Amino acid sequence: MFNIGDKVVYPMHGAGIIEAIEEKEILGKKRKYYIMRMPLGDMKVMIPLDTVEDIGIREIISLSEVDQVIAVLSDDISKMPLNWNRRYRANMDRIKSGDIYEVAEVVRNLMLRDREKGLSTGERKMLSNAKQILVSEIVLARGIEEKAAEELINDAVQ
Repeated sequence: MFNIGDKVVYPMHGAGIIEAIEEKEILGKKRKYYIMRMPLGDMKVMIPLDTVEDIGIREIISLSEVDQVIAVLSDDISKMPLNWNRRYRANMDRIKSGDIYEVAEVVRNLMLRDREKGLSTGERKMLSNAKQILVSEIVLARGIEEKAAEELINDAVQ
C-alpha cells in the first residue's frame, strides 16, 4: 500500500506522485483509488487500489539506480529481431514490464536504430512514449527539470 506523497511508477504511463486516496463510485461500483499526478503534462490518473499489484505499480528508483539506468543507456545495442513486427512486440513487452532497465534498453536500441536506419512511424511513437516514461522517472528521482532529464538521456546514448 502506498501513501499520499509517495513517488510511484505506473507502467506504460510513467512516474508520478500520489496526491490523494479517494473512494469513488464509477458505473455503480464503489472503489478506492489512488489519485496520481504525473509531472509531465500535468495529468492526473486514478488507479484502483485493488488492481495495484496486477498493474505493477512500484516505487521510483533511487539516485544510485539512476546512474545504473544511465549505464544501460551508454551500453552497446542489444540483439533485436530484424523483422520490425517482432521487434515492435518485443519492445512493447519490455515497456509493459514496468522495469526501468528494460525501458532504458528500448530507448537506447530505438535511438541507435533511428540514427543508423531510421524508424517506422510506429517505432518512432514507441520511442517517444518510452522516452517520456524514462524522463518522468528521472525527473522525480533526481528532482530535475524535464529538459535536463532529456539531455541526460540523449548524452548517454552514443
